[in-house]
Amino acid sequence: MSGVPETVDIDHLRQWIGRQDIASEVLSPELVRRFRTTLELPGATNTGEPAPELIHLCIAPPAVPMSELGPDGHPARGGFLPPVPLPRRMWAGGLFEMRGALTIGDVVTRRSTIEDVVLKEGRTGRLCFVTVRHEISSGDDVAVVERQDIVYREAEPSTAPKAQPPAAQAGDHVMEVVPTAPLLFRYSALTFNGHRIHYDKPYATGVEMYPGLVVHGPMQATMLYHFATRLRGRAPATFAFRSLSTLFDDTRFTLNATEENGAFNLWTARPGGPVAMSATASFDS
Repeated sequence: MSGVPETVDIDHLRQWIGRQDIASEVLSPELVRRFRTTLELPGATNTGEPAPELIHLCIAPPAVPMSELGPDGHPARGGFLPPVPLPRRMWAGGLFEMRGALTIGDVVTRRSTIEDVVLKEGRTGRLCFVTVRHEISSGDDVAVVERQDIVYREAEPSTAPKAQPPAAQAGDHVMEVVPTAPLLFRYSALTFNGHRIHYDKPYATGVEMYPGLVVHGPMQATMLYHFATRLRGRAPATFAFRSLSTLFDDTRFTLNATEENGAFNLWTARPGGPVAMSATASFDS
């Protein structure tokens, strides 16, 4: 790999703003069962019953031929997403607005639109943020509106000095999660996510130089969302989240929650480590 940074032509990349992608899939009982068993979420799995929230992240994922995958397992640059020439891609955060329920057995459609492409300079180099709006619908009814924030960044040199953020505090409510390799593999399979950092340990540690397999951001968000649901006894109407640091499969982590003004502040963290994902769950009055 060349050590010369590639030029980021932001004017070219911003030509992707407004591009759309539409895909549909039957929300099958089998998918619901796999989702619930992977995340240990009890509940309905039969046709005609309500589907679990955030299962839309598993519906109609992009599917390209093997020949069109990049070396990291993602689809190669270009296509629906802009061809950002930075080697590291991560889900930076997002927002879910829950407007209705999806029903098991229905055809669900995802309409995705590129809303913005922005280049910034961060502590470790250039960062390119791509904002995507997803509308998840069944028939004429929109059930979920999602804002997805994707960040592309340069490969951080292993010798780069790293500031140590403070250790996260424990919440008023805490639940432990053990991120085993089978769990990460199963969530990758549910979402048809080929990114090798989640299931290929030699690649994750030897190429991208992580200390282990990376825990999915969307999976953490899903766990926090359903943690808030269990605590309140009903599902949040809005859920905003942001990835702040990375979790790996080398140690357990916790889901944490505190209540403030009728909402839950939530976060994930490993023992003695910083906040990995922060989130806010708000409820209809």
